[in-house]
Amino acid sequence: MTQQTPVERELAELLIEALGLEDVAAADIDPEAPLFGEGLGLDSIDALELALAISKRYGFQLRSDSDENRRIFASLRALSAHVEAHRAN
Repeated sequence: MTQQTPVERELAELLIEALGLEDVAAADIDPEAPLFGEGLGLDSIDALELALAISKRYGFQLRSDSDENRRIFASLRALSAHVEAHRAN
């Protein structure tokens, strides 16, 4: 498994908290594994909840109708890169 960066670890913890994934440890989320489908198995409702949690924590909106969402939510690493590029603080 690839090593997580500090931002990836922070996002993994936010993901677990926002989605109530009690049986998943933040350190066990491979930053390059898919978040949806065969990876963590998240669905579109999870994506909405995660987008809301990210907007509250980092101060920017993830639009539900964006064509970029498939790329942004592809993996923890992709999500982390997007957050780092757009965070308000």
